[in-house]
Amino acid sequence: MSPACGGGQGGGMEERMRISACGRSDIGLRRSNNEDAWLADTESGLFLVADGMGGAAAGEVASDLFARTAARVVVSGPHRSEALAVACLRRVFTEARQAILRHVAQHPAHAAMGCTAELLLLHRSGFVLGHVGDSRTYLLRGGRLRLLTRDHTLVQQEVDQGIVSPAEARHHLMRNVLLRAVTANGPANEDIIRGQCMAADLFLLCSDGFSDMVDDARILELLVRPAPLAEKAARCIDAARRAGGGDNITVVLVAVE
Repeated sequence: MSPACGGGQGGGMEERMRISACGRSDIGLRRSNNEDAWLADTESGLFLVADGMGGAAAGEVASDLFARTAARVVVSGPHRSEALAVACLRRVFTEARQAILRHVAQHPAHAAMGCTAELLLLHRSGFVLGHVGDSRTYLLRGGRLRLLTRDHTLVQQEVDQGIVSPAEARHHLMRNVLLRAVTANGPANEDIIRGQCMAADLFLLCSDGFSDMVDDARILELLVRPAPLAEKAARCIDAARRAGGGDNITVVLVAVE
């Protein structure tokens, strides 16, 4: 894991762009272990949050395998252009699944293991984001907060079909039933989101232990309030704990300066 907070010239960004980042993770108030993993590497332009699942400590193994795979692949592979960044991102998901497959072959009791994943890569002209599961990535730009990802859950599918309202979805008993994840059972079918970076952009990558506890209006309040990134990250963790802390809580903030 990289240092919790830092700055640098991420991923071949134009010289006028500088990147700073900060990550925080907390076990929450109801879990016995932390199955989340995160990375924030401003030098390579790699930022991620992975939320493990599978029980019997398998979840934390899956998320750790994803993070380790991402660190190895991104450091060894060029991603200065959008095309190279997308190829690098897809390789991470493929090789992370292969790592999970190898682990399951040696530990059959962990067959249900897997993880969600938010993988942000910055390149010379912008960003690419890989997304699987119900962890989320937000972008704060010009005082407006935008959710870049769409949850791969049964309840979100029902929202899309008009069966459940967005308000009902936040408290639905089945809201954490995943339709996609990084597992040994097949390709993750990750979403790829592409975009440009602008000065003063702020990305938030988070596990559902944060976004389930803190609604978008409150997230906006936490992010727009002037403060160092480390303080903003700490406030995010505190807000989720105060709201119940029902799961592991992880946030990674990435600021474009």
